[in-house]
Amino acid sequence: MRREPIVAGMFYPAEPERCRAELARYLEDARKAVPEGRYFAGLVPHAGWSYSGPTAARTFAALAASGTPDTLVILGAVHVWGVTRAAVFPGGTWVTPLGALQVDQALADRIVAEAGGLVVEDPHAHTQEHSIEVQLPFVRYLFPQATIVPLMVPPSKDAIDVGAAVARAVRLHGGSAYILGSSDLTHYGPRYGFAPRGMGAGALAWARENDRRLLDAVAELRAGGALERALKDRSACGGGAIAALVAAARDLGATRGVILEQTTSHDVHPMGAPSDFVGYAAVVF
Repeated sequence: MRREPIVAGMFYPAEPERCRAELARYLEDARKAVPEGRYFAGLVPHAGWSYSGPTAARTFAALAASGTPDTLVILGAVHVWGVTRAAVFPGGTWVTPLGALQVDQALADRIVAEAGGLVVEDPHAHTQEHSIEVQLPFVRYLFPQATIVPLMVPPSKDAIDVGAAVARAVRLHGGSAYILGSSDLTHYGPRYGFAPRGMGAGALAWARENDRRLLDAVAELRAGGALERALKDRSACGGGAIAALVAAARDLGATRGVILEQTTSHDVHPMGAPSDFVGYAAVVF
């Protein structure tokens, strides 16, 4: 199986040299603020790089400073119809402008086995979903020899158990693994049908606080609390990916998450008074 890019040239550059140059620029800035410590898991946003790339780079730079993993399990948000259970891409390759990444089929199989029916093998679920794809040029650039396990996680109560299954599978599989969760935060404004505080500076402040409540639960490793916040407050498009990430990180020994950055698309590209914008965050464990 070979998964071709669907948002290259839109969310990030399709040309290898442009893609490589943009990554180098984001990571050069991010490396100036890498926190002390060793990290093995992180939250990244998945919007177009011009908006969220610098924030994603904060997470990737911190992980890269901690070493080179054998594989990365990438927990994606679900923006497509029909994905009601966590869906793994079970084998083959994912293509990026910088080269292909091999799927770790053995680890994918072990996750399915450990999940006991909560995870299905479904490569077709991934064909039109961008939340994992947007991370892969970062992975190929920083960890060219690493394999990946792409796993979409819907925002249901099962997400926590999926994360626990990922942790068990990683332990049994051996080797070193990083866990990534891919999610943007509050989608605010008429464009998204969600504007409880109207427009303007007050709306932006409210959305930031809405995101912060979720991020506090993430940093405190409260997977259930993070999922509840995401659903109740409408503060994440990838609430399932976030909950699974937190559960996996906790079960693999994380003691706390470190919030590296919290921002919005309005902060990155302000256009008049805040009206339609999306929240982003970088967190590492």
